[in-house]
Amino acid sequence: MNLGRMLNESGAIASMAQELGVDEGVARTAAGALLPAIVAGMGRSATGGGGGDALGGLGGLAGAILGGGGGGLLESVLAPKPTPTRQGNDILGTIFGSKDVSRSVAGEVAGITGLDEGLLKKMLPLLAMAVAGYLAKGGSQAVGSGVGGGGSPLGGILGAIVGGLSGR
Repeated sequence: MNLGRMLNESGAIASMAQELGVDEGVARTAAGALLPAIVAGMGRSATGGGGGDALGGLGGLAGAILGGGGGGLLESVLAPKPTPTRQGNDILGTIFGSKDVSRSVAGEVAGITGLDEGLLKKMLPLLAMAVAGYLAKGGSQAVGSGVGGGGSPLGGILGAIVGGLSGR
């Protein structure tokens, strides 16, 4: 099962739709278009993609996830009150490196999908939190099964990332 489907079944997509004031179908389309960039960014961060070593990259990603509350990130998105997005923006900063990249992702997805760029910018930190929270709660085992998940945290995260992309 892919990550997008897991997030939909967890209620994260419906929660984001409600928070953003859009139809669930719009939120599903936006999430589906944004997920590949988030997952690819997490993959690059986890493997030290940008020239750093893998442990440093994984440490930065893990620090952003755990510093933001780990599995509690998903609960923040699912809660009926507005989601504090600072943690999501921290995760985006870790996986993309700068706000300019996040803005570029939103702009490119808007151009491809026809969705409002402002909506996509608001959704990015929420989606990053939902993905990170889901993975921190052990969702990587289910998503990445058979894709190198193994028993190690790095293998589980990478398995979830690969599984999330290939299952789309």
